[in-house]
Amino acid sequence: MTTLLEARYRSVLRLLPAYYRREREEEMVETYLEDLDRDTLDQSRPTLGEVASIGALAVRSRLGAAGAPRRYVLLGSAARLFALAAVLLLAASAVVEPVLQLTWWFTRGSAERRLFVSEFTGHGVLTGTVAVAQWILPLGWTAAYFALLYGRRRLARIGVLVAALPTLWPLLGSLTGATVLSEPAFVATLALLAWLPALALCAAHHRDAPPARLPIGTPGLVFMATCVVTGASLVVLPAVSDLVWGPANCFVVGALGWLLWRVRRTDRVAPGGALALAVLGLLLLAARVAALYPWIRLPGAAPYVNGGLVQTAALALLTVLLTLAGSRELTARRTAP
Repeated sequence: MTTLLEARYRSVLRLLPAYYRREREEEMVETYLEDLDRDTLDQSRPTLGEVASIGALAVRSRLGAAGAPRRYVLLGSAARLFALAAVLLLAASAVVEPVLQLTWWFTRGSAERRLFVSEFTGHGVLTGTVAVAQWILPLGWTAAYFALLYGRRRLARIGVLVAALPTLWPLLGSLTGATVLSEPAFVATLALLAWLPALALCAAHHRDAPPARLPIGTPGLVFMATCVVTGASLVVLPAVSDLVWGPANCFVVGALGWLLWRVRRTDRVAPGGALALAVLGLLLLAARVAALYPWIRLPGAAPYVNGGLVQTAALALLTVLLTLAGSRELTARRTAP
């Protein structure tokens, strides 16, 4: 006879995909009930730890675990590629933008250097600590990028979670009254651009997932190339630069290169690549529009607005092309024998 506890375990196990339950549900239920006192079965329930463990297993089994159906393999591959591409863009920005800012501040004379130092002093301990953290913590993206590609997944998870923390400060500051959000949509999209890749990396690069690999080049060479494109886009057109400009330009160059490489080397294209880049392009497009919108009708902002509109058009076009490529890939895999 089915006990109440067994029914509760089976209810929690419904979090798992159907293919996994068919293979392992009975074994898992027997394992959970094996060491329990039969007299207390109807008064017990799964522990929080067991529920959390089953929830984590549900995520892993839907993101390309060994023996998963094709749709889950595709979803897992897309999530891993999305996380890797986004972390690469954020890692390059975390290095290039501070270097360029420091170069500007410390080559403009002593007055500019004192102005730079004043950002960290004279405003209280909390404000100074937050200012320092906003400079240092984003370097976690760079650490996570190299850790992920060299098989240090736990370090990569810590790196992305630490690096994403500064994006929460404006939101938390507005809730506590410490700061006022002048552009809430832009701040929210920046937080989304940081936390979605961070959570995707933590979820998709699990212990059963294949090792992270770049489609071409070595980790150092690809990172250097991304930094060069980011830095060049900021230096050549400083009048239109903002927090989205460099990463978006890198995405445009990388997505174009990937589409051309995909046409010539279909045998080496990882499944889900187009879908992953389409999601990343959509995130960047949302951040680009959110950053640009408040400036559209302001006098004197024509260079910034024009540059932003050109970039918006490029992001939109590439996102559409990648979405179409991803749709064709999904259709081809559904009809494959």
